[in-house]
Amino acid sequence: MVSHAARATSKGIQQFHSSPGAEATLVCFPHAGGAANYYRPLSAALSPGIDVLAVQYPGRQNRRAEPLVGTIDQLVDDSVEALGPWAHRPLSLFGHSMGAVVAYEVAGRLTAAGSPPVTLIVSGSRAHGDGPAREVHRRDDDGVVAEIRRLGGTDTRVLEDPEMRALFLPTLRADYQAVETYRQTEGPLLSCPVLALAGDSDPVASPAEMRHWDARTSAQFDLLSFSGGHFYLADHTAALASVVRDHVIALTR
Repeated sequence: MVSHAARATSKGIQQFHSSPGAEATLVCFPHAGGAANYYRPLSAALSPGIDVLAVQYPGRQNRRAEPLVGTIDQLVDDSVEALGPWAHRPLSLFGHSMGAVVAYEVAGRLTAAGSPPVTLIVSGSRAHGDGPAREVHRRDDDGVVAEIRRLGGTDTRVLEDPEMRALFLPTLRADYQAVETYRQTEGPLLSCPVLALAGDSDPVASPAEMRHWDARTSAQFDLLSFSGGHFYLADHTAALASVVRDHVIALTR
């Protein structure tokens, strides 16, 4: 069980449900423009068997007063520091879209430090280098909004409200800059299993494209697809939780 004191020492981690008897710990990394509370439904579905820690990047929600960061390295540095109070635990990592890239790099850091994750679960993201370069972060505001509309998953009323756009566009632009300027450094393969999850009609990362994550690990690789697009997660919380639970618990016991 993570104590209240441990939670208080890590502003970069949000916990939505108390799971004192949890068999495993899952760390969730948000997508570009996303925040920790995106994982509240998944946390509820996995509780109490799995303790969910949702990473909160700088510049949003309870960290809104902090400056945004524009590189994956900075997001990884921040995430690894935030996870310090839980460093003694075997951790499983889950990342969606940009979060998959951050989770992958965090997995590498943990492995290099001698504490590899139990597993890495990547969702809605190509393995780096598999797709064409994107320049969304260089577009004007309408261009960034057009990309968000293409991916779906965002309330159109938010996209059309000038005040709301002024609030979320800087976060989106910084996150797109981070993922679009990211260059993976050559290093050893991960030693943990990798599970790739995809929406069967995702315009960003199709199941076939996500199969390339196989080349990132020396351990077991599996791929599963769900019906839906880039944000298939919102329509399949129960099924997603079942897949994640079975995968993580099997590797933890």
